[in-house]
Amino acid sequence: MTTTTLAVLVPLLPFLGAVAGLLLGRTAPGFVRPLAVLPTLAAAALAVVVAVRQGGGKAIEAATELTPTGSVPIDLALYIDGFAALVAVLVGVVATCVQIYSTGYLREDPRYPSYAALVSLFTSAMLLVVYSGDLMVLLVGWEIMGICSYFLVGHYWETPEARAASLKAFLVTKLGDVPFLIGLFALATDAGTFRITGVLGAVASGGIDHPTLIALLLLAGVAGKSAQFPLHTWLPDAMAGPTPVSALIHAATMVAAGIYFTARLLPVFAESAAAMTVLAVMAAITMVGSALAALAQDDIKRVLAYSTIGQLGYMAGALAVGDRGSAVFHLLSHAAFKALLFLAAGTVIHAAGTNSLTAMSRMSGLAKRIPDAYWTMTVALLALAAIPPFAGFFSKEAVLVAAEHTALGDRTVAPAGAGWTVLVAGLLTALLTAAYALRLWLRTFHGRGAEAPDHGRQPLAMTSVLWVLAIPSLGFGLTVTYLDDWFDGNALTPTLTTAVLGTGLAAAGAVITYAVWRTLAARTPVGAAAPHVAHPDAEAGLVEAEALRLPHPAEDPADPGRALLGPLHGPAADGFHLDAVYRAAFVRPVLAAASLVRFLDREVVDTYVQAAGNSAKGLGWLVRRAQTGNVQTYLSALLAGSVVLAIVAVALANAAAGA
Repeated sequence: MTTTTLAVLVPLLPFLGAVAGLLLGRTAPGFVRPLAVLPTLAAAALAVVVAVRQGGGKAIEAATELTPTGSVPIDLALYIDGFAALVAVLVGVVATCVQIYSTGYLREDPRYPSYAALVSLFTSAMLLVVYSGDLMVLLVGWEIMGICSYFLVGHYWETPEARAASLKAFLVTKLGDVPFLIGLFALATDAGTFRITGVLGAVASGGIDHPTLIALLLLAGVAGKSAQFPLHTWLPDAMAGPTPVSALIHAATMVAAGIYFTARLLPVFAESAAAMTVLAVMAAITMVGSALAALAQDDIKRVLAYSTIGQLGYMAGALAVGDRGSAVFHLLSHAAFKALLFLAAGTVIHAAGTNSLTAMSRMSGLAKRIPDAYWTMTVALLALAAIPPFAGFFSKEAVLVAAEHTALGDRTVAPAGAGWTVLVAGLLTALLTAAYALRLWLRTFHGRGAEAPDHGRQPLAMTSVLWVLAIPSLGFGLTVTYLDDWFDGNALTPTLTTAVLGTGLAAAGAVITYAVWRTLAARTPVGAAAPHVAHPDAEAGLVEAEALRLPHPAEDPADPGRALLGPLHGPAADGFHLDAVYRAAFVRPVLAAASLVRFLDREVVDTYVQAAGNSAKGLGWLVRRAQTGNVQTYLSALLAGSVVLAIVAVALANAAAGA
């Protein structure tokens, strides 16, 4: 079978699995789990075969015209280079792990068939984005992901948090998609084609007339999908969805799409120094702001959500300095340890009966109750904190190296100012990342309260996935030297300067956090009462749904985040009040305008419409009253009318004669 045929099957198999799952979910429920896992697993295996055949060499291309569309044709095209091949493997592996994990996590959920089908459709859409060689076909996958995220984030629709989060995710990402769509049309107009190879060829020949405008329009869509400042606010709230969905969105789909798109079309953005500077500033604010917010969160999933935003900031920063190799490298590395973090967090939530770090810090014994989650989550947090030799160290340092070279003028793809911005923000974020990673680990697994409940061993489908994802979290960075050809041939190994600075700052952040935690813990009485927990026999997904309804526990006096942030803690915990700003600047004016339109419609427009109807009704009533059926009355009225007309005619004639 040809490589092109295999590549077509990669996004097609999960799509067919989704359709079959939806059709057979009620009539043949026994087929739901195989239809969820097997097509995605087969797609992952085929993606590996395609990647091996591509080998980091010449891109694989194939295209057929969909339909004549006028001057700018739309083609069903494949374009698989080293980046696309590796990202497709990532999507397939993570999606397979999520589907397997979900068979245990949501095994008693009555809506599991639709959930599994939507996850498969989500996976298919992302694979379409990755393999597509035409921007309009890419847009189809881009929008399908937005629709799937709406339904998956709102899976627990009984809770107001899930309903609000799904609507917010949909609206905020659509807010970015409107200028994104305009930018795609403008780009195709300048280039004369939607084909990615044609667009890149037009850029190389100087055929793009409005690079800054196009790049800024496209960046709006990237900011929405990849949760970059200022359109990042939907991602923390999206944690109201099931934990496996969070793992999929944060690791392999949705947020990865914007970074991948920018990497694929980086020459378009590099044509505008202004756009690269905007991207650098956006990435820097995203990195630092999200790290501060993560340090103040009391929900384990919200900590990880803000962590994802920060790591996406690193990827955007690498793109802002013109190095897409390090951006995609960190995308792959981050996907492994972030999927592991979320899936391990799901195990922790089930064991603790709550997703609140405040509650978990008042339990003890979680490390013994759930050793699989404890050890694998420890590996993932070390990778997140960029501690060598874990995967996150190599990929994060590759970003810092690229920023350093741009700042010092060794690379001229982007302005030196963009390099300095990304470098300084990246180093500061490294310190903060280690701080909130250690805070999460200490409060989750080293609480000082009552003994945690014993729910027994977790399902094998959940624990086995954790260990599978722990392997790339630990060893992916060590193998990257063999993949240089897949990353444009760039050397992705860290330099001594960035390694010492980055690791030193991470170590400093961890040491300071641990010292503060020990000091606060010494002042806190041991044996505080454990919070409410779910029934030991409750299914994991139901535990998470119930946790959304529980009141927020009291503050933990041994929280190092509060001591470290000081007066910044309140604003950071609330996401620096960006949601309040958006409510004041956008939501309230829109609601006020809607109220005004409703008032005008009811009180003004309806009044005129009703008056016109009532006038016609009154006239009809008068005419009806005149129709008596008496011939003498009609003749009398006719005679009277004739007399009146005669008098009027005589009067007018006399007036004309006198004039």
